[in-house]
Amino acid sequence: MEVKPGFRQTEVGAIPNDWEVRRLGEGIKLLSGQHVLAQHCNTDGDGVAYITGPADFPNGAIQHSKYTTRPGTFCRSNDILVTVKGSGAGTVVLSNAEYCISRQLMAARVVSWNTQFVYFAVLGDCSLFGAVATGLIPGLSRSDVLGKAIPLPPTEVEQETIAAALSDADALIESLEQLVAKKRSLKQGTMQELLTGRKRLAGFSEKWKVKLLDDLFDFSGGFSASRDQLSLEGIPYLHYGDIHGSSKNHIDVHAEGHDLPKLKVPLSSVSSSALLEDGDVVFVDASEDDEGTSRHVAIINKCGLPYISGLHTIVAKSKTDELEHSYRRFCFQTTELTKQFRFFAVGTKVSGISKKNIARVTISIPSAPSEQRAIAAILSDMDAEITALEVKRAKARQIKQGMMQVLLTGRIRLI
Repeated sequence: MEVKPGFRQTEVGAIPNDWEVRRLGEGIKLLSGQHVLAQHCNTDGDGVAYITGPADFPNGAIQHSKYTTRPGTFCRSNDILVTVKGSGAGTVVLSNAEYCISRQLMAARVVSWNTQFVYFAVLGDCSLFGAVATGLIPGLSRSDVLGKAIPLPPTEVEQETIAAALSDADALIESLEQLVAKKRSLKQGTMQELLTGRKRLAGFSEKWKVKLLDDLFDFSGGFSASRDQLSLEGIPYLHYGDIHGSSKNHIDVHAEGHDLPKLKVPLSSVSSSALLEDGDVVFVDASEDDEGTSRHVAIINKCGLPYISGLHTIVAKSKTDELEHSYRRFCFQTTELTKQFRFFAVGTKVSGISKKNIARVTISIPSAPSEQRAIAAILSDMDAEITALEVKRAKARQIKQGMMQVLLTGRIRLI
């Protein structure tokens, strides 16, 4: 493989001639976690937080799980925590405080180099631990961690400069994540006010009406097909798992049709009640938790394109024009309706709701279509703002990934 001038080929790829390849064991102290018995833990906040694995720090944010009043293995702030057992083996996170760590974790304490540089170097090499974290129960040994090689700039100043640039990128991403969370919380609060009539928009005073969903919709089931029958060819198909797996409250068939899963089936074999039209609402009829029993999406299909509602879905088709199409994207997300769905759901491990029981749910709605449209417009604007921030956050993540690829390999030098 040809290497550009000033670089040499190594086991970790091409690096500048003045960089070195070093084993983690040369610059870190590795602490293995310990099992802490239940009698040494409590949940009243007294002691030091005890963390057991990746579930305690989803998305890199460490959370307190238990507390231990007896010394075990402690990590410090800025130790690099490595998950060494279970499905999360190979996951790394930078500790933000002192914790007692379980035997599912190891703490790498950097003693010779810049800690944040090492953290980013480990984070940036997706294969660093993944290749060895295999088997029936994935796991990493001490030698797996200590023996891993990373490219290292010749001076700590350059390490610090690279780490600072990547930390700034992380700070931007974190600020955007916090802003997205704040806007989502604001939207949620606004929905609970506007969609229940607790807060009225200026110019509207007409009394709201309470309706059974049975008065507003006809309910029917979808066309059953398993996930493994879906492909990139055929008629767009809405699987209930795609409703559960999305944070969106609507699907625009024309705009999203190319990316939707598809089913190769003659259109004539699909009942008209399972073909989704503009304004239809699709609910799931099964969920693994109570939160998911009210999951749904509104359908935007102004062009009348074929779109099949699928496995474990309940299709709601309008009986009347009392609910504006734009309003349907939001009106089923109130706390009051969610509680009703939970009440009518049945099952233990899997919660299910039937067409008969959905029909028994009641909803309070503005009598004036113009008020419904006004509420929907406000909430749509909030959605658009959140989407724009999510796009900005995704771009920031891509930029950081690109920065890691060039800075951690010396392809771009900052000093």
